[in-house]
Amino acid sequence: MAEPLLQVRGLEVHFPIRSAMLRRRIGTVRAVDGVDLEVARGETLALVGESGCGKTTTGKSILRLIEPTGGSIRFAGEEIARHPPARLAPFRRRMQIVFQDPYASLNPRMTVGGILAAPFEIHRIGDAKDRAERVAALLRTVGLPPEAARRYPHEFSGGQRQRIGIARALALEPELVIGDEPVSALDVSIQAQIINLMKRLQAELGLAYIMISHNLAVVSHVADRVAVMYLGRVVETAPREALFFDARHPYTQALLSAVPEPVPGRRRARQVPQGDVPSPANPPPGCHFHPRCPLAIARCAQEAPAPRIVAPGHAVACHLVSP
Repeated sequence: MAEPLLQVRGLEVHFPIRSAMLRRRIGTVRAVDGVDLEVARGETLALVGESGCGKTTTGKSILRLIEPTGGSIRFAGEEIARHPPARLAPFRRRMQIVFQDPYASLNPRMTVGGILAAPFEIHRIGDAKDRAERVAALLRTVGLPPEAARRYPHEFSGGQRQRIGIARALALEPELVIGDEPVSALDVSIQAQIINLMKRLQAELGLAYIMISHNLAVVSHVADRVAVMYLGRVVETAPREALFFDARHPYTQALLSAVPEPVPGRRRARQVPQGDVPSPANPPPGCHFHPRCPLAIARCAQEAPAPRIVAPGHAVACHLVSP
């Protein structure tokens, strides 16, 4: 069996809480609390969950845009979680990100040509003529004319800006691209265009994707596998079809029950978790979901469940699930 392109084991990202007066550490926000993930070459893994569950922090920490507190990140067989910044440079070319907000992710003072040429300048690739040719090729790849290089970001629509963001992510020919809710800020019709563009580029270039999203309709269209996060932990991982038709974790079932039914007149039973999402600064003991879970037993409050394999490629972190 081929080694995964990316292996994440026990990833943790904790942020200190400090007092306003003396700046003493008085607590910890456990934004990511022991995440395990794998991504194969050419595969799309969707990372889903409610806002604030740690999806974006997980994605950024994999790229070392946020420093992990603990755990292992292996990319193409090499451990990079503790590499000093100087040793990360070669990996920066192989791992890229498409940000959520196409309005905030592009420098308004730079032309599109300058934005797309910056990766080549930073990594000292080519001369001015070669970079201009590469920029033109990138624009054509994402469906924009080469003349767009002379314009500024404010002259484009939201969908066009996101195409520019995708072009920038592809500039250095990466193997892994993390999409941080790349279509959530766009109109529905534009979302479809960007999703189809990313799928086409994946097929042409052999890219692996981690797609961070709270939109399960988007996930059902793009993902090969899905990992569900709740309060900093992955509670279920499964192939797309298995997750949508045979979800086993109570939280995943609640998420799926909230998806609008596309057939008029058809209703599905809603499963609404009790209470509010706990604070990551004070997560509950044992299973983080147990205070809101209608099926919780005493063991759930005392012991964090380990993932259990219930079917090939399908793992569930729940004491009530049998293999």
